[in-house]
Amino acid sequence: MADSQSLPKAALYIYKPSVWASVPLLALEEKGYGPDEVDLKEVDLSAGENYKPQYLRLNPNATVPTLVVPLQKTLSSEIESRYKAIHDSKAIVEFLDKSRSAQSRTHTTSSAPAPALTPATIAFSAASNKIIEILHSGAADPNALTIMNARDDASLKQLAAGRLPLFKGKYNTLDELIKGNETAQVPVSEKTVKFWQTKKEAAEGFITVFKDADKPIDGLNPEAKKAREEYFETAKLAWAGLSDALLQLHKEIIGPYALGDQISLADMHLAAWLTRIAMLVGASPSDDGNTMTSKIEAHVDGLQIPKDFSVTEARRRAGLPPANVQANDRQNRFAAFWDAMKERPSWKKVYADGLH
Repeated sequence: MADSQSLPKAALYIYKPSVWASVPLLALEEKGYGPDEVDLKEVDLSAGENYKPQYLRLNPNATVPTLVVPLQKTLSSEIESRYKAIHDSKAIVEFLDKSRSAQSRTHTTSSAPAPALTPATIAFSAASNKIIEILHSGAADPNALTIMNARDDASLKQLAAGRLPLFKGKYNTLDELIKGNETAQVPVSEKTVKFWQTKKEAAEGFITVFKDADKPIDGLNPEAKKAREEYFETAKLAWAGLSDALLQLHKEIIGPYALGDQISLADMHLAAWLTRIAMLVGASPSDDGNTMTSKIEAHVDGLQIPKDFSVTEARRRAGLPPANVQANDRQNRFAAFWDAMKERPSWKKVYADGLH
């Protein structure tokens, strides 16, 4: 058996601005993993690195995060190590939770506690899964909302300034890969080529809308005008769908954390998701929960989130110092969660450079 210093480490492939890559990053901090236990490897989505064959071999969906772990039975000096790749953020966080406990620590310099994030009961497990399911549903998709976060010419121009370079980077990489396959420089399966073509067409569609974002709609040709109108209609539907998802989530959250007093697996997903939504509506890390959620309500037409949770009780359960509030002051559960989560060292570290 190889000594502990030569054992291959797990590798977590991330893109720091990615909403779902933040989920395992939060979990690593909450679980007390040491920096010697997991290698963080950046995959530049803006340059289309996730579509290259070497990454597709790890994750055929071309998404982040991906956790690659060595299989224990092959950790021998005589046998080349084999690896298992985990693609789903839910499965990744569950793996990280089970892999580090007071009993299971291995070759690590970290002496931090390893609290269990997995719910302790069947009922709480079901509640956790329900919340995670909603967060990862199509109606709540934070990546789609990021792309569709414009409702008029002015906001489209602002959005395009940041998103157009990203889509051009993806498009150019996919174009090079497809051409490389045609000349046998990048030999891949026909399935992979079709995957590239689908992603290239999707990128091209957004480039068509974003490249003319600085022009008023009455200055566009008929084709470009139709593309913009369809974009605005799709964006309107996307944010309307978010309203339903928010109200559904609010009913499921116990408060101040997803399952009550103790942080759990669901909170890793909820924290990353809510932080992205907060960014999209113009919130800042310094905003308290009430300010942040009022910005969400202002951004989503007709949304009113019930204020049915005691501010004093929420802060007490989260272990926060008493605030200058009245005993009967109420807030919604997203506000309570935000106030509790953004005080945690894990959140402060993952979002040290700002919301994303």
